[in-house]
Amino acid sequence: MSTETTESTPVRFDTKIAVLLRDDLAPWQRLNVTAFLVSGLGTEIPEVIGEPYADADGTPYLPMFRQPVLVLEGSKEVLTAAHGRALSRALPRAVFTSDLFTTGNDRDNRAAVRAVPKDQLDLVGLAVYGPRNAVDKVLKGARMHP
Repeated sequence: MSTETTESTPVRFDTKIAVLLRDDLAPWQRLNVTAFLVSGLGTEIPEVIGEPYADADGTPYLPMFRQPVLVLEGSKEVLTAAHGRALSRALPRAVFTSDLFTTGNDRDNRAAVRAVPKDQLDLVGLAVYGPRNAVDKVLKGARMHP
């Protein structure tokens, strides 16, 4: 990460957090998938989490990502290709498959993903983290979410 030299100097990150959503999801599904996908990044990659927040009264709040999360969309084919590129580059990633819309808990979610080989997953979302240029290459063909 680039370091901040003054309070007014913007911070530029050498890494990127991105979520790629399939373009045929309903609005509620897009929000749900995004929330689930990014929830895994902070547990496996603690450096993506910033410091805790507090308001002027000293009320504490949980820390959040230290950098923006880009949300993109693409077709099923774009998502499948991005998944393959993320795997080939060994980038940290999270997946959300269409099967997870029918489960109701973490155990069943994991079982649903485990039941399908990686090249047959019906992906509706993918989160990736890594060097900016590597993430950009993984997301080739995707467009910014409207």
